[in-house]
Amino acid sequence: MNTRAGPVVAIAQINCVVGDLKGNAQKIFDAARRAGEEGADILVTPELSLVGYPPEDLLLRPSLYVDARRELDALADRLSGLAALHVLVGFPEAIGALRYNAVALIANGAVAGTYHKHDLPNYDVFDEQRYFTLDNRPFTFTVKGVTFGINICEDTWFRYAPDAAKSAGAEVLLVPNGSPFHMDKVHQRHDVMRANVTRAGLSLVYANMVGGQDELVFDGGSFVLDEAGKLVVQMESFEEDFACVSFDGRTPGPGRVVAPKPLEEQVYRALVLGVRDYLAKNRFPGAIIGLSGGVDSALTLAVAVDALGADKVRAVMMPSRYTADISLTDAAEMARRLGVAYDEMAIGAMVDAFEAVLKPHFAGFPEDATEENIQARVRGTLLMALSNKSGRIVLTTGNKSEMATGYCTLYGDMAGGFAVIKDILKTLVYRVCAWRNGTDAYAIGDPIPSRILTRAPSAELRFEQTDQDSLPPYETLDAIIRQYMEEDLSIEEVVAEGFERATVERVVQLLRVNEYKRRQAPVGIRVTHRAFGRDWRYPITNRYKE
Repeated sequence: MNTRAGPVVAIAQINCVVGDLKGNAQKIFDAARRAGEEGADILVTPELSLVGYPPEDLLLRPSLYVDARRELDALADRLSGLAALHVLVGFPEAIGALRYNAVALIANGAVAGTYHKHDLPNYDVFDEQRYFTLDNRPFTFTVKGVTFGINICEDTWFRYAPDAAKSAGAEVLLVPNGSPFHMDKVHQRHDVMRANVTRAGLSLVYANMVGGQDELVFDGGSFVLDEAGKLVVQMESFEEDFACVSFDGRTPGPGRVVAPKPLEEQVYRALVLGVRDYLAKNRFPGAIIGLSGGVDSALTLAVAVDALGADKVRAVMMPSRYTADISLTDAAEMARRLGVAYDEMAIGAMVDAFEAVLKPHFAGFPEDATEENIQARVRGTLLMALSNKSGRIVLTTGNKSEMATGYCTLYGDMAGGFAVIKDILKTLVYRVCAWRNGTDAYAIGDPIPSRILTRAPSAELRFEQTDQDSLPPYETLDAIIRQYMEEDLSIEEVVAEGFERATVERVVQLLRVNEYKRRQAPVGIRVTHRAFGRDWRYPITNRYKE
């Protein structure tokens, strides 16, 4: 029990499920019970913790607001036995025709007050102005002589809401968050909070959501800054966590500070969490992966096993006459190391059958990518048949470099239900694989045979094929994609960085003409601040050129 004079604030970094009001309410209640046992006076849960985040167009359903309010009141009643505890719960609130992103303060078995979000993000993956109305009224409450204010996520990325809370008397700012992951975002959050919150002399308790939601991954990483901007608590990333911090006036005492993770580890853990939650929350019994002996399918398989366990993963090798012996050897060896079910299904006879049927219709045409795509589509058909029969989802293995340039086959290697590495450039794929082979963080060490990481990448759809037959070197290609697509540099600016104009223009043209393919790709995990899909919304029918 807490015997100290100052208030104690608990942070519940929980993994919510969108739409599971009762399940989320139970998580909040369990966290509140723990907070009470540890002597906390206040519990902060993430943004929209009662309904999960982001609910997207569920927020257009009037019934969601009715059901959320009913569940909130029921939760408040259940919390009446923890009368000394103040619990912050995020929920969508309807008042007349207006809709708000709200946080309820539950105390003494009832909702004691509500704060409405002021700054509604409408960029990148966010569309909150589609659903909510902003509110400019601060909300404060006092516990053990300390006045606390509430902001919600985006509020603290600007100065108005923190300043309004301070003007209303707040000494400590409590901030429920639904802040999705991209690489090294934890440092960005610290910097912005120092610029907008602690610069005003406010201490900060930042409670972020954790978990996968479709293409988004929420990394947690909740933290506490004192009024001078010093980091006094840093919670775990990519897993549920709980922490209590004691205050002496507005000053938080020291607590556990988890060391920052290297970028490659951040990415890998985001992929593992994204796969685990996508399958678990959508109730898929397992995963199927087409294993090629190449680096992309190797990374996808390692992630799947670390996320789900070997017993829930099946790997299928589908060799053709162009498949190298070393590909067969390396694929089988990796499956052995990871302990997954492994099958080989030769596709030669099926490809021959397709080509025989098409031969009279192809008369007079030379062989080209059409014949290569038949092989990929046969493989896609086999994988989807296995998926239909077993209920397991096919995890596709295409990376961001391929998605950008269209170096992939519709209804072939793009066929599947979840695209694990679609936001990872090829050069980063190699770095993440090297990190996974060198870490002891998972039960199976060194899962990827070294030859997979050293041989030239190839689709193996014709003899002696390499990716660089069709694409610039990946170091060049990825740098151009990063600058033009992720950073929005112009062609002229990318050329000024030292790249040949012809290469830049070729990559940009490939980006343009393959938008129709990307629109048909499976949803996949976002790890950068600019991913194809929700971040990148270019028209397919489009004649604009710089």
